[in-house]
Amino acid sequence: MATTTLNPPRTVRAPASGGRDAGAHRRRRFLQWVAVHALAIAAALFFVLPFVFVFLTSVMSDQQALTSDLWPRSWHWSNYSTVFHTPGFLTWWKNSLMYAVLGTVFTVVSSTPVAYALAKFRFKGRRTAMILVISTMMLPPQVIVIPMYLVWAQQFHLSGSLWPLIIPMAFGDAYSIFLLRQFLLTIPNEYIESAKVDGCGELRTLLRVVVPMAKPGIAAVALFQFFYCWNDYFGPQIYASQNPGAWTLSYGLESFKSAHSVNWNITMAATLLVMAPVILVFFFAQKAFVEGVTLTGVKG
Repeated sequence: MATTTLNPPRTVRAPASGGRDAGAHRRRRFLQWVAVHALAIAAALFFVLPFVFVFLTSVMSDQQALTSDLWPRSWHWSNYSTVFHTPGFLTWWKNSLMYAVLGTVFTVVSSTPVAYALAKFRFKGRRTAMILVISTMMLPPQVIVIPMYLVWAQQFHLSGSLWPLIIPMAFGDAYSIFLLRQFLLTIPNEYIESAKVDGCGELRTLLRVVVPMAKPGIAAVALFQFFYCWNDYFGPQIYASQNPGAWTLSYGLESFKSAHSVNWNITMAATLLVMAPVILVFFFAQKAFVEGVTLTGVKG
């Protein structure tokens, strides 16, 4: 009877070139990723490189900022403290913050009930009211600036301040009403009807049911309004130009640039400090902002 001898299994060793093959595979995948996202990378660089240039110039010396050098020979972080110690800069910062915060709060508080009524109420003339809201969005502010200035200056004596820009926001904003209305249309009516069955009135339904569900849309509107107020140059130029104590950063930066016309490093540092709050606010609220803008046009 023949016996069968079982040979022990052999250990198969990976070829010595396995590491090189893995490295080549990773490089190939990386090149494929770059090829697929080439347009996105180019667009990102197109937007990022100007900020990099402003930052690098802001930490250069006075002499190097006037040359064609792109990289600082020495880092002058004191340029930022120089900007803050410039007379009036902190006042402009305070005015911009007051204008942006109050304008945003007033716009959100006044526009939300109007958008809720246009989205969920059924009344005669509802479509006409919506058409009027949209029509006001098409009216350039330059058309009404002269009669509005005469009213605020001669009737209310508020010229030389930011209040002619802040107070009207307490009566709603057409663009904000339109965006909020489009977002509120995506909220099912069943939630509102259930709240009314439980005994909630219209105001309580708005505050307890609609507003919590509309947080992404409200966040998007608030960010749009904050950016508009912070960057507004036309309004402060019309109403506050004669009073340096009421200037905002956007308007005061023009005077700052004229005073430091040859100090490009100081000017770039001031520019970066003006842009920094807007960039930080957007990055911290990016998720809510994108979600609100995305869902705004779901239903017409």
